[in-house]
Amino acid sequence: MISLHQVNKQYETPAGAFAALRDVGVEIRAGEFIGVVGKSGSGKSTLLNMIAGIDRPSSGSVTVAGTAIHTLAENKLAAWRGRNVGFVFQFFQLLPTLTAAENVMLPMDFCKTFPTRERRRRAVELLQRVGVGPHADKLPSTLSGGEQQRVAIARALANEPSLVVADEPTGNLDSITARGILDLFRQLANQGTTVVIATHEPDIVHVSDRKIEISDGAMLN
Repeated sequence: MISLHQVNKQYETPAGAFAALRDVGVEIRAGEFIGVVGKSGSGKSTLLNMIAGIDRPSSGSVTVAGTAIHTLAENKLAAWRGRNVGFVFQFFQLLPTLTAAENVMLPMDFCKTFPTRERRRRAVELLQRVGVGPHADKLPSTLSGGEQQRVAIARALANEPSLVVADEPTGNLDSITARGILDLFRQLANQGTTVVIATHEPDIVHVSDRKIEISDGAMLN
């Protein structure tokens, strides 16, 4: 499903070049649930951005489901990402003036993956799937952090992506709510979605198929 080969990523800073990733190689199978762990600044988010096609490697290759995404032009990469990747952010990133259902409909509107008349129904079904169906017509500000994160996960699933990537999705949640979110990702993987999350959660080893540890931009295992 996912293959990174000798991936390096450097950023130019006032102090000189900074190596965010160093000679990283990763193989992830379809339907696998991977937890990426490491200290803050270790390179977890950069690795996720490579897998999701949000950023490009300075050198090396990134292949997802047979597509060498590091070679795609920006417009093609954006189109690929919209249809194949669902991204879940730590701070939810829900639009505050839209209801939960309207937030979930946004990716469908952008990519036109479903007919207009079907999008509302699908959004509500996805919200029900993640346990917040009764909140479909509520604004994000009226929801708890855990409920907002569930809406964000429903939004990530809007276009039926084969890959869901989540960057510290439980970072702002209490331990009980965080465990519920991790269990939800486990369910997604059980249903065939490839899930890759960066996390500090110690529980990740109990729900994921495999742990990838990264330190100073390099793989430790």
